[in-house]
Amino acid sequence: MNNIKNNFSIKDLENLSGVKAHTIRIWEKRYNLLKPNRTETNIRFYSLESLQKLLNITFLYNNGYKISKIAKINELDIADTVRNLSAKDYVDDHATNMFKLAMLNFDKALFLKTYDTLKNNKSFSEIFLEVFIPLMSEIGLLWQTNTITPAQEHFISELIKQKLLINIEKHQYISPKNNEKTFVLFLPNNEIHDLGLHFINYKLTKSEYHTIYLGPSVPIVSLKDILKHYKNVIFLSYFTVKPEAENIAGYLNEFQNELLTNNNELWVFGRMLDHIDTSKLHKSIKVFHSIADLEKYL
Repeated sequence: MNNIKNNFSIKDLENLSGVKAHTIRIWEKRYNLLKPNRTETNIRFYSLESLQKLLNITFLYNNGYKISKIAKINELDIADTVRNLSAKDYVDDHATNMFKLAMLNFDKALFLKTYDTLKNNKSFSEIFLEVFIPLMSEIGLLWQTNTITPAQEHFISELIKQKLLINIEKHQYISPKNNEKTFVLFLPNNEIHDLGLHFINYKLTKSEYHTIYLGPSVPIVSLKDILKHYKNVIFLSYFTVKPEAENIAGYLNEFQNELLTNNNELWVFGRMLDHIDTSKLHKSIKVFHSIADLEKYL
């Protein structure tokens, strides 16, 4: 437990809850909803319990409860109200908050309990698209603002990856029926953000396509080996942080010259593609802006 972050600044609370620091101070002063501690130099800091309470308050506030009404509910009843409400219609919002707390506490049991609750109402695809993707977007911002540590980000990412791998494996025992083309999933050199690639592997495998998953940081030269064994190859990748903006055009040109002969193609996702004019790409290179776009194309 020594690694758990127990104290939070008001900026941390703003980043984690989405409630502006100014509003948090008003709720403190007007409704006595939170009771910050103070350093010797009179700087506010908040306990983990205060963060959890604020997340519960925010959940209720975002789902129609007036702050004046929430202020009249005692702390135990606030938690019960959240549980009752989340069990009915607002399970996604509550799950996101629980996943955040699991991340902050390195609490695997809370992650698994929350995931199992979601499974009662959603398919794995729905959980990933409706909960995990928005959660990871939030976590990226929390990391950029130093609200969470890289260790916390890796902790939650690896737990999500475990669920992806379990669900991929369920479908890998079935021989692919759509095997006219081979999908080769990889990430370019020094790119390690693989959750999106794993999910695409899950969708393709579930749809009974033939996939070869190579994973992070694969040089172009290593992909040539695939062409010795398969024809009609679709290389599929995510450009999240690599290649760098100034190197993307060169990378794609090299990829086209080295690998995209005959009927081979490259399908690409990722925010780094915002740095190039995709309308000028060779016809063998296709850009997708979302997994939904990929599903429609398939």
